[in-house]
Amino acid sequence: MMSESEMLTRYLQEQRDALLWKLDGAGEYDARRPVTATGTNLLGLVKHVASMEIGYFGEACGRPNAVDMPWLAETAEPNDDMYATADESREWVVDLYRRAWANTDAVIAELGLDAEAVVPWWGEKTRRTDVRRLIVHMIAETARHTGHADIVREQIDGFAGLYDGNDNLPDDDRAWWDAYRARVQAAAEAFA
Repeated sequence: MMSESEMLTRYLQEQRDALLWKLDGAGEYDARRPVTATGTNLLGLVKHVASMEIGYFGEACGRPNAVDMPWLAETAEPNDDMYATADESREWVVDLYRRAWANTDAVIAELGLDAEAVVPWWGEKTRRTDVRRLIVHMIAETARHTGHADIVREQIDGFAGLYDGNDNLPDDDRAWWDAYRARVQAAAEAFA
């Protein structure tokens, strides 16, 4: 039996690993290029999630942030945390994320689940919370953005799946997928 802390940390780590897996095999350009109207891109998603972990398990837990994050400063442009600048290498973004999660894991181990946390960017009624809720929030945040990364990556080169070693998709060929997509399209067109 795992402890509650071990279980929550395991679920968070699975989402972290899945998010980084979306970068595997993607070229530098493809990892950076926006594929949605709002500019969503793979490295930006990793940078954003790393930034959230740093904030939640740094400032909100009464610890110094693991790194300086000028992209979140009041003077920063909106969404500066949602893309990697030309000066921010892929390796730098991945390292930022790995440092963020190492810091998170250390804070969880040191403080425990019941330790108080104060999230200044949450509303007055909800900002006082505990480490347990921050972990659950980070699992949800990471899973949400990992789903975005899955769709972004599929748009780039068709690479899809749940996580390394388990894509959780039917094991069928391109013809099967084309026929499946045609069935879905036909069902949609019945309501056009």
